[in-house]
Amino acid sequence: MKYILLIYSSDQAWAAQTPAQLQSVMGRYKEFTESVRASGHMVGGDKLEPASTATTVRVRDGKTLTTDGPFAETKEQLGGFYLIEAKDLDEAIGIAARVPGASYGSVEVRPVSAMPPR
Repeated sequence: MKYILLIYSSDQAWAAQTPAQLQSVMGRYKEFTESVRASGHMVGGDKLEPASTATTVRVRDGKTLTTDGPFAETKEQLGGFYLIEAKDLDEAIGIAARVPGASYGSVEVRPVSAMPPR
């Protein structure tokens, strides 16, 4: 079954890190990514640009409305994701616990719903 691991942390805390701290965190992410690929669990994933670069889109009464930034003000923002294949939720949680961001932010684990066949 596929699961998405949504990685949340503070954009402000991320931006305040020194180059050495960023290098350390990115090194831990590289190691994690390589281990998930090697184990065969990796389907995809990527880092996202800061929430301040987002555009929220809504359609109301047939009109497209856009707003700069995220929809809600929160202490943590979505910073990246991994799409993994795991045998069950317990295995997915075990993988999520190894995501470096879990130690300073949070990782939401959500099953991916299969699309109906055409």
